[in-house]
Amino acid sequence: MPTRTEVDNPCVECGACCAAFRVSFYWAEGSGLPEALLGKVNAHIACMAGTNQPEPHCAALTGDVGSRVSCSIYAQRPSPCREVQPGDERCEKARLRHGLPPLPSRPV
Repeated sequence: MPTRTEVDNPCVECGACCAAFRVSFYWAEGSGLPEALLGKVNAHIACMAGTNQPEPHCAALTGDVGSRVSCSIYAQRPSPCREVQPGDERCEKARLRHGLPPLPSRPV
């Protein structure tokens, strides 16, 4: 049975943002993450492995986009991952890229 957090979080059935954009950040923010999940953009910028490609797909994402997904480093995810919010412009752009419908409006 899903937890209350999963019921309130449409991200566990989506993951489109994790497979639509390069996730880049200052290299020090990646300290503590498994090296296999990090890529290098330049001397100061790192990215999540798999996201610096024409068809990005974060190596930390498990499951099928648009079905049931999870992030293997959710508690340690870098700031760009935390900035995307369900239903915001980047979320909707990623969902569109994967052929997913917009999220229903949520009460504030």
